[in-house]
Amino acid sequence: MSGLPLPTAVPVGPAPGRGARRGLNPSLVIGGVLVLLVVGLALLSYVWTPWPPMKVLPVEAYQTPNAEHWLGTDKLRRDVFTQILVGARTTLYVGLVAVGVAALVGVPVGILAAMSPGWLGQLVMRTNDVLLAFPALLLAIMFAALYGGSTRVAMIAIGIATIPAFARITRSGALGVMSSEYVVAARAAGRSPLAIAWRHVLPNVAGLVIVQASVSFAIAILAEAALAYLGLGTPTGQASWGRMLYEAQTTLRSAPHLALIPGAAIALSVLGFNLFGDGLRDRLDPKLEAR
Repeated sequence: MSGLPLPTAVPVGPAPGRGARRGLNPSLVIGGVLVLLVVGLALLSYVWTPWPPMKVLPVEAYQTPNAEHWLGTDKLRRDVFTQILVGARTTLYVGLVAVGVAALVGVPVGILAAMSPGWLGQLVMRTNDVLLAFPALLLAIMFAALYGGSTRVAMIAIGIATIPAFARITRSGALGVMSSEYVVAARAAGRSPLAIAWRHVLPNVAGLVIVQASVSFAIAILAEAALAYLGLGTPTGQASWGRMLYEAQTTLRSAPHLALIPGAAIALSVLGFNLFGDGLRDRLDPKLEAR
């Protein structure tokens, strides 16, 4: 017996790959840092800006970045860094309202389609598909043509155009929940459809909705910037990254930094929300997490 090898200890805990994935998700970390940066700039603009946002300063126009004006000045002699700060506030405002409108309408529609009888659910989703055929930017342009270009019109139009995405993803998740044993038991116990939707369906599709909200936030940022660039979104006199691009298009050769700075802000914001959404999807989806 003394010559037999001793048994080796078997480590208890998650597999190394899975544990590392749970401990550090690069997409979630990088996306979260970029999102927090945008949120931090927006919150900072409420308490401090180096110069008044839209004030014409007694300095030279088209200044390059320097100690006094960190990102230079534009053609109207306004401080570019100040406009970036206030533009982050506009970006988040548009994204929050647009995603809020889409979620408040799309999530109940998706749950209704999943819990309704076959013909009613199909009718709801076919109507949803008709709205899905209209691109968000095109619908926003139509709204701007009818009601005039403004930040409010832009975010409502973007929100309406994003409703189908929330409805489809919610219905997909709700169909799986409706076939589960605890929902069958709740029905057998006599619970009402509204109670089942509130207590069982909604909590189980919340992860999908959160991921969709992050992706839709990035779409809203791009749509608002495009509308402002076309002169149909945020009007003159309000700071907006898209508006900054619109005003810088005539100075691309003489002062390219006036277009590069807001363009980089838009690109990093969209990248941040997309990476954050990918990271959340990997973390909240058990199938992806187990890989």
